[in-house]
Amino acid sequence: MTAAKAFAGAWIEDRRGDWSAWNREIWDYGETAWREYRSAAWYVDRLEAAGFAVERASGGMPTAFAARRGTTGGPTIAAYAEYDGVPDNCQAADVRPGPRPGLSLRAGGHTDPHSALGIAALVGALAAAAAMEAKGLRGEVALFGEPAEKVRGSKPIHAARGYYDDLDAAISFHPFYMLPLCNTARWDTHCGAGYAWVYRFLCETPETWPAYAPQGNHRVDSPIPASHAAPRAPGANDAVIQMYIQGKAAKEHLLPSGLSWSINETILTAGQATADNLPALEAEIMYMARVPDVALAEHVVAGLDRIAEAAAQASHCRWERQWIAKSRPGLANHAMASLTYGNLAAVGAPVFDGEACELARAIQRTLGDAPQDSPFLPQISELLEPQAAETALRQMLSPQQTHFTSDDYTEYCWHCPTARFYVGRPALAPRPGGGAYPAWVMNALGGLAPCIDPMIEAAAKTIAFTILDLVERPETLRQATAEFVQRTGGGVGGEGWLAPLCDYPPPIDLRWPEYVTTARGTDWHIPARQR
Repeated sequence: MTAAKAFAGAWIEDRRGDWSAWNREIWDYGETAWREYRSAAWYVDRLEAAGFAVERASGGMPTAFAARRGTTGGPTIAAYAEYDGVPDNCQAADVRPGPRPGLSLRAGGHTDPHSALGIAALVGALAAAAAMEAKGLRGEVALFGEPAEKVRGSKPIHAARGYYDDLDAAISFHPFYMLPLCNTARWDTHCGAGYAWVYRFLCETPETWPAYAPQGNHRVDSPIPASHAAPRAPGANDAVIQMYIQGKAAKEHLLPSGLSWSINETILTAGQATADNLPALEAEIMYMARVPDVALAEHVVAGLDRIAEAAAQASHCRWERQWIAKSRPGLANHAMASLTYGNLAAVGAPVFDGEACELARAIQRTLGDAPQDSPFLPQISELLEPQAAETALRQMLSPQQTHFTSDDYTEYCWHCPTARFYVGRPALAPRPGGGAYPAWVMNALGGLAPCIDPMIEAAAKTIAFTILDLVERPETLRQATAEFVQRTGGGVGGEGWLAPLCDYPPPIDLRWPEYVTTARGTDWHIPARQR
């Protein structure tokens, strides 16, 4: 281990109490996509205090940032923090189900958890930057604040606006979320394309809906166009319902069988009509397609566009499509994967023992299960070579499928050599007799320091050590860069390179749910969209 890496490792260990508290603070904020105001401000304050130059609201996104620290004359190595949670997951850091104090279960919470993802990246970047300064190493550490990952939000925008253009390498970390991707690095099969968009239905002229003529050929008009005696236009709610149902029915016609893919939808807003004879004037439904490649994503959008047109015509509406995300599929880099996994192996898989096990057993008792001597899933403390993980992953997939699942770290892959690695997060061992654990269990484990801290430490050290290797070992970076150039057919702009797909502004004007403070206190709220 080099002196710089030893310095960074000690730096992380000495500040365990600090970063453990940091994770809990972000976890307790529980802010969701595009509304992570307190979380982003917290990160910016910490980075500026540590000597980073920070651009706030980078890319036109109020809760994004771009931070740099270091010297010229060396490489620029990037990592990133995510900090968005998910609505309807407001779990307390407790061994029993229940929301955080003063809130309902409908509020936001961290499921993956992005709170720990972001803190691990922050701590790794801070440690690497401190080590570089202490040991006189030339180079720059970049840390990006990436909001709204749950809807693939910021990275396509950052990429399209040039924020990744001068990076020499990037490191992407995510807590384990599925086997075999645990304590390993992605090898060949990276995440696929992710498209997200909103259909907006607008019933702007309900009074032009054909009038009813009850007396033969004599038309009887009500003096009030929307009175109880007149027919009511179907309106936007009807359009969304038609869209939802027809979209469900058409999935088998939009995507081929034999591939692992998904199209999911959520109704963002329904019309605000307050009387039975008033049609809903506006309603929105969001779709996300997680597919292997861009061509398939475009095919899905075209098919759903046709359904939107039909739903609008049937419901006396017009429709609009607003883009949320267009993320590219990932690009492998074996040199980066090998380097990153080597550092993870040197650090060691996280160990969950002592108080963490006691908390896990308490959760098992809450669920009415017998507490286990070894309450955690064994794989979260076991290393897995990237090639072995690749072999196991391919057994789940069709031979012709090149990508699997979706995450927008893939945007970095097309601008510099990028590694994607996973570290085991606290997950309980299988229940006696089978059956799934309720969702609150893993959410709660992400807020309990003895359970989540081992993952944060392992990930932070891996990030810091990999940054330092890329700075101290130019031949390793040259190897990764050569592979990047080869895979893209010449590097950025090469014949095999895929340019950013983002051709839309940040979708910050939608009715994303958020916290509001009134005379009643802080509560969860779905606001009106500002036009």
